Order: sequence, then structure tokens, then C-alpha cells
Amino acid sequence: MSRDIPVGRGEPSPDENGKLERAWGTPPGLVGWLSSIDHKVIGYRFIVTAMAFFAAGGILAALMRLQLAVPENSLIGPDLYNQIFTMHGTTMMFLFAVPVMQAMGVYLVPLMVGTRNIAFPRLNAYAYWIYLFGGLMIYTAFALDIGPDAGWFSYPPLAGPEFSPGKRVDFWAQLITFTEVSGLLTSIVLITTILKLRAPGMTLDRMPLFVWAILVTSFMIMFAMPAIMFASTGLITDRLVGTHFYNPAEGGDAMLWQHLFWFFGHPEVYIIFIPALGFISSIIATFARRPVFGYPVLVLSMIATGFLGFGLWVHHMFATDAPELGKSFFTAASMIIAIPTALQIFCWITTLWNGRLNFRVPLLFVLAFFFILVIGGLTGIMLASGPLDLQVHDTYFVVAHLHYVLIGGAVFPLFGAFYYWFPKITGRMLNERLGRWNFWLFFIGFNVTFFPMHHLGLYGMPRRVYTYPANVGWSDLNAVATLGAVVIAVSMLLFLVNVIRSYRSGARSPHDPWSAPTLEWATASPPPVYNFARIPIVASREPLWGPSGIVGRVDGLSMDPPENLVTCVLDAAPDHRSVYPRPGIWPFLSAVATTVLFVGSIFTPWAIVWGAVPVAIALTAWFWPGKDEIDEHLALERKP
Repeated sequence: MSRDIPVGRGEPSPDENGKLERAWGTPPGLVGWLSSIDHKVIGYRFIVTAMAFFAAGGILAALMRLQLAVPENSLIGPDLYNQIFTMHGTTMMFLFAVPVMQAMGVYLVPLMVGTRNIAFPRLNAYAYWIYLFGGLMIYTAFALDIGPDAGWFSYPPLAGPEFSPGKRVDFWAQLITFTEVSGLLTSIVLITTILKLRAPGMTLDRMPLFVWAILVTSFMIMFAMPAIMFASTGLITDRLVGTHFYNPAEGGDAMLWQHLFWFFGHPEVYIIFIPALGFISSIIATFARRPVFGYPVLVLSMIATGFLGFGLWVHHMFATDAPELGKSFFTAASMIIAIPTALQIFCWITTLWNGRLNFRVPLLFVLAFFFILVIGGLTGIMLASGPLDLQVHDTYFVVAHLHYVLIGGAVFPLFGAFYYWFPKITGRMLNERLGRWNFWLFFIGFNVTFFPMHHLGLYGMPRRVYTYPANVGWSDLNAVATLGAVVIAVSMLLFLVNVIRSYRSGARSPHDPWSAPTLEWATASPPPVYNFARIPIVASREPLWGPSGIVGRVDGLSMDPPENLVTCVLDAAPDHRSVYPRPGIWPFLSAVATTVLFVGSIFTPWAIVWGAVPVAIALTAWFWPGKDEIDEHLALERKP
């Protein structure tokens, strides 16, 4: 297709819409359900699955708090407690936090950039199935009493073959392979979508800030996750085939694990945090009724956070024998990274200060973010100091800091995003009154739970202990923290009730209930399977605010076979047309074959050899062109 694209302004006819439904739709039945490649379907599955794991991780956290509510409690034994705290951390970091942020991107980014589907839709479906099967594998192991028990960080030599015999750590190491393969594939899909499938006119400086956040996050995943994949592969080969990556007696180094793990682990905090910044910018602009102040500053701050996030990993290792001079550089970097976030907060406060505020539930969650993140950020600056960090290392002070940063910095904005985009996904509004109860109980319960942990850490309570004596002075604060956890559980139950009731019989939502400025609200709620009957041509950062935001619609794309418009990276000028693949069962079957290979390799290295055969067959069938695909491409080549 040339850059001089046909431009139309009229709405498509019902007959045209019907053709688009047939071309982009999914076949009925179970096979069709397993074959779907619609980004909205896959994104919805990602979100629901991640929230199910969030609920599972929350139940594990509640069990830990019940165990620690009183001293010398015998509710849970030490072995089960080790599995519970390991599964809690593993679930929240690997099965919830990163996947749910990517899930929101999978659902929203194609709508926000004005395209009909995500790039590489079959790869996107495969990434979801791999993620689901990995999560089911680790929870099946936990149910069979072979869940991991060496912590979500699995430090050798504790996680090595000498001190952790059996298969518990092997399942953990293989879960890393599942989740990181899924994360990397999803990042490839999102980066390509953002750079090559934007609507005409959506130059880089007109992209929504949430899209920028997903772009930065996806590049961070591309650089961070290979480190943890290499680390976990070294760990599982040490355990299964007798290598010695982390065995000092044979020339290995246990410190190598910490460097590799935290080179991934600290950027992961920002991989979770940066998408939340995109949520906040979208919500603040809509409910302040004005464009976000300082758009270039917000973009550059996210990019700077992404770069700086890779220079902090040693501040998790201040208790090791790393050189003191080297630690001082990581202390400085740990303090410097607060500057980009501070700039963003000032931009958001300016937007709110000069806006006409509409205090709905999404905005309440964003305002709570300011309060909680500032506390988490201040304790982060404290922990950046090597001497203080050495004193409170592996105490409940660090637990409190981590939860203030991750829950305050990511989960509160995430819930705001759920309330904001629920009408887009379902076509119904969440109940405002239940939403306010959900917010206030969550806000109060969170602070009652985690603020006392700062004091517990300063009083010397170590992390990961399953009980404690009655005479050390920790009883009252632990009882208060457990009470707060009960309040959080009630708030989450209210949220679940709100979602189920609203999904079934909530108030119908108009297409754009918030009068928002970005393109996802330019189509129906919920969106049709093809997103946009005619791709919009945009001319501003807020295309739905003002008459000159959308200046036309793209005509001339084929309805059958399904075609999408590919644009240039910098200026989003039309480049060519792309024929999209039809739904197929092979991504699902490829994921099943890959799962058999991964799980089998826990028990025998020969599974990699023999398991590669069904994987190769499934991938060959996946990429083998069918007659319909060949005919479609030949027809397009004959077009002038």
C-alpha cells in the first residue's frame, strides 16, 4: 500500500460490519475457544488468570499472618511454612505482578494505538498457554507437598543439591523457564505492535503515556529476563546433571547466582512499576479533565527509570563481601533513581491542581498511590544506605518497604485501572458504592498490616521465621498486622462481589463513560472483534478531545482476507498492508508439547531429547501454510 492511503469519513454499513465479524471472528465450540488469537480474548484470559493467582497468593499470605498472629503458634509447621512463603513470593512476583501488567498491555495497546489486532497473534496465544501451564505445574507440585521451599529467590547453596534434595527446587527453577518464555514472547508482540501498527498520524510524541510505559517495560523485560533464565538453567543443571555453576568446591561461585538473580530482580520491580505509571497518567488526565502536564518529562522519566533500574542490583547484596567502594556507587544509583519518579509526581500534582476533578473510584486509588508510594520511596532511600541496610537486612523492615513499593506503587494503580477500563472490557459499570468500600477497606487494611512491620524490623524480627518466643516484644504488632490482613481480605471479597454482580447485571456503559481522550474509547464497549471498522487517522495526543483529533478513517483495507495497516516507526506513515493469520489450534498444542518437555526435564534430561520431537511437529504444523493462506497471499500479490 502506498503512503497516499484512501481516506473515508462515513460509517461502514451493516453488511461491511458483518464481513469484518466473519473475517476476524473465532470459530464456535471448544476447538474455536482454544484457537482464538483475538488480543482481547487473550488479554482477558491473561487478566483473569493473573488475578486468580493473585487470590491464591493472597490466601497464602493470610495463612502466614494467621501463623504469626500469636507467639509460639502451632497452626502451621516449619516445613509447610517454608513452602507457603516461597509460593507466596513466587506467585506474586512471577505469576501475578509482571503477567498482569503485560496482560493489560495485550488488551489495551492495540485499541489505544488504533489497530485491529496485536502483532503476531498466534505467538501471543502461545505465550498465554505457556504462562497458564507453568502456573498450574507449580501449584500442582505444591498440592502434592513438593512445592518449592527455598524462598522466591532460591539462593544457593540452600537451593543446591546438597541442602535441598528432592524435586522441590527443580519445580521452582522450571517455573522460571515457563514464565520468562511467556514474558519474553509477550514483550516481542507488544514492541512490534507499538512500533509498527500505530494508526496513521500517531507519531511517537502522540502515543498515549500508557503505551509508552508498556514499550519501556517490554524493552526492560527483553534485557532483564535472559539473566534469570540463565541463572535458573544453571541451578537446575547443577541439581540434575552435576554441573557446578554455584558450587565453590568445584570452581563455581554462589555469589554468581545473586548477581544474575538481582540483575533481573531489581529491574523487575520497575517492570511492575512502570506500567502503573501509565495507568496513573491515563486516569489523572481523564478525571482532571485536562491533558497531563509535562508529557515529554513523563516520557523521559519512564525511559530514565528503565535505564537506571539496571544499575541498582547490588543494593540487594550489601550484606555480602562485595567491595565497599562498589557498594557506594550502588548507594548513589539507588538514591538517584528517585528523581525521575519525583518529576512524574510533580507533573501529576500540577495536572490535578489545575484540573476540574471528578472524584470517582479510579482517581481515589491513584491518590492513595501518592501517599503509599512516598512512604515506600522514603524507606527505599533509607535502605540505599549500606550501613543502615546491613542493620535491617532480612528483617521485617524490608518486608514493609517491599510491600509499600509494590502494592502502593503497582497494585493500587492496577485496581484504579480495573475500575477505569472495566466498562471497556465488559460494557458494564462497576458499582461505585461498593468500589468506595473496596478502596477504603483496602487502604486502611494495607497500612494497618504493613506499617507495623517497619517497627517489627527495627525491633529485630527476622524475615521467614514461622514462629517467635513470647518474650521478645513482637506479639502486639504482629496481632495488629494480622487484623489489617483480615481487613484487606474483606476488601478483596467486596471487589470480587462487585466484579461478579456488575459483570452479570451491572449498569450498561456507554461507549465512553468517562469522556476520556484516548483511542480505545473511540470504538464500542466492549469492542467488536475487529476493534475498528475503519482505522482512525489521528492528529493530536488527545484524539477524542476536540474536533481535530481524528481527521479521517482509512479506507481500502480488505475485509476478507483480514488485513491490517502497518505503519512506519517514527511518524506512523502508512507503509504496507498485512494479512492476518486465521485462528488455529496449533499454538495451544505447541504449548502442551512444550509443557511436556519442560516438566519431563525435571525428572530426566532425556525428556529434552524426546520431548523436542512433539514440539518440532507442533511448530511445523503451526507454520505450515494452509491452502486458504496461500490463496490469500496470491490474491494480494495480484492487486495493483
